[in-house]
Amino acid sequence: MKTIVHKAESRGFADHGWLRSRHTFSFAGYHNPERVHFGALRVLNDDQVAAGKGFGTHPHDNMEIVSIPLYGDLAHKDSTGNEKVIKSGDVQIMSAGSGLRHSEYNHSQEDEVQFLQIWVFPKERDIEPRYEQKTFSAEDRVNKFQTVVSPEETSAVWINQDAFFSLANLDAGTELTYEVKKPGNGVYFFVLNGELSIAGEKLDTRDAVGVSDTESAHLKASSYAEVLAIEVPMALN
Repeated sequence: MKTIVHKAESRGFADHGWLRSRHTFSFAGYHNPERVHFGALRVLNDDQVAAGKGFGTHPHDNMEIVSIPLYGDLAHKDSTGNEKVIKSGDVQIMSAGSGLRHSEYNHSQEDEVQFLQIWVFPKERDIEPRYEQKTFSAEDRVNKFQTVVSPEETSAVWINQDAFFSLANLDAGTELTYEVKKPGNGVYFFVLNGELSIAGEKLDTRDAVGVSDTESAHLKASSYAEVLAIEVPMALN
């Protein structure tokens, strides 16, 4: 098993007033040649957006873009005609494919919104742009993994890549094993809250560990903990 640990405080940080963003991997003004991607995982941004503010209309192409609100609501609008509100508990994906334009704003005029924006390199390029959004119950991830993004026809949102995103909420003392779903994939575990050990590494809130060359990884929570597992191919086409 290979492991790489990224502590929360080692992330890049940008403060634009209306936006405070922490970058796990090189992004915009933050560049670290040792932190460009983990396999097909290219971007993991932890964004806090002020009330009524957001990202104006801008283009994307050939990228799988996943948004996961942690609290608050996002207003989304894109050039394919989708106009949605993404709420806490929802997972949204855009397959940008051959190209689209979109905007994302804090839907509230009073409260901040915090969300993860995650980019994954696609399996097939220049597909027709695609949008999907689903709501997931937190009860279905108590002391187990709940798959919320998958390339298979399941209850998860579909992704144009052999990638799987799973969420788990673990009670203190809970032990769990993550089984890699596709040979050759690695898993990037991002701790949303709490303290736990993963693959023998002790992690705290917003710490992360990437594991590869393994079929499974062991987790043990030392407090109540919430974790996001991002499984991706390690080899890029």
